[in-house]
Amino acid sequence: MCDTLCYIGAAGTVFAKNSDRPVSEVQLIEAHPRRAGGGRLGTQYLEIPDPGAESLLISRPQWLWGAEHGVNEHAVAIGNEKVYTVADPYAAPPSLIGMDLVRLGLERGDTAEGALEVMTALLEEHGQGGIADARAREPYFSSFLIADPTSAWVLETAGRTWAAQPVDTSAAISNRLSLRTEWTRASEDVAPGSDFDAWRNPDAPTGPANSRLGASKTFLSAVSQTNPVPISTLARHVVSHLRDHGQGPWGEPGREGRVIAPPPYALPDGTGVSVCLHVRGYQATTSSMVALLPSDAEAPLRAWVALGSPCVSVYVPIFPPTSVPTQLGSPGLWHRLALLRDQVEADGTALVGVRAVLDPLESDLWDEADEIADEPDRWSAFAADSGSRFVDALAKVG
Repeated sequence: MCDTLCYIGAAGTVFAKNSDRPVSEVQLIEAHPRRAGGGRLGTQYLEIPDPGAESLLISRPQWLWGAEHGVNEHAVAIGNEKVYTVADPYAAPPSLIGMDLVRLGLERGDTAEGALEVMTALLEEHGQGGIADARAREPYFSSFLIADPTSAWVLETAGRTWAAQPVDTSAAISNRLSLRTEWTRASEDVAPGSDFDAWRNPDAPTGPANSRLGASKTFLSAVSQTNPVPISTLARHVVSHLRDHGQGPWGEPGREGRVIAPPPYALPDGTGVSVCLHVRGYQATTSSMVALLPSDAEAPLRAWVALGSPCVSVYVPIFPPTSVPTQLGSPGLWHRLALLRDQVEADGTALVGVRAVLDPLESDLWDEADEIADEPDRWSAFAADSGSRFVDALAKVG
């Protein structure tokens, strides 16, 4: 389960994703520098030719080569979703998985359209298959949201079959196929005018995806009605949506307000399955990112990343792709946040105390990052300091 969205405004695009994975699966935030081309590149299950890579910031499950989401030096951001299709992922041989395609699109794409072309060409050449959830030993196919400062695409797949639609102003995707006949590009086996919903598995329940997708669309609709707002302010609003526990946005950085505990249970019809996910013993949000992709080439690329569940974490400001706190790549820090999530799930009232410690730090970090946004010589020091302060704050949480 995951939720991904974007909003394209005059000043650029805001992209965001909650990555929902098995509750015990470690996810790490990593910066990767440019890589020269040549030789072979080892993905999760395949070796393929390596033309080189752009520098990028990714969130990666520890056992995987690929990424759940990320942003590269050209301000291209990508996130993926598990989808259930009539094509059988168990019948597909190990090849590329959705997370491979996210990372490869970021490594090789300098625009959203360019990343789309990279990903679909690789999909058609190598196919899609292999275990993508180690805990459940489950393979699956993916959909993707691909964005840059002025445009975005929704890409949906079923094995080697795919369709893509450009985004007008905003888009949200979740764990179900959502394209119908409005797609503008597709693989050769998709006839013109086809309803891509025909590739959706009709036996797979859509309730959990529908409830979260509905929440994201409601949020984006409200954004479009209140615009214009500064794009940095919109990033704060998006964080409050990513913390949604089923009762609407809360926890916006720098704004005091109510603290909403996780839902106590989750049902197959989608009840209790929230954007900040807490399906106990099965899946939870294990990493989250908001990225600001500026249309002004002189403006800095911005991101805010939360390791672990958004409700018990801090969205640490980052100037990607290189100025990243090393602490966010620590399995130990991820485990500390997972323990905190478990405590809050056992006793929802504990979240008030957690936020009382973390909210002031988050507010301070966002304000300080805004102040130095135009001073790149200070970004590295800020990254080192913010990581240390996050660790120190967690030590104070009871």
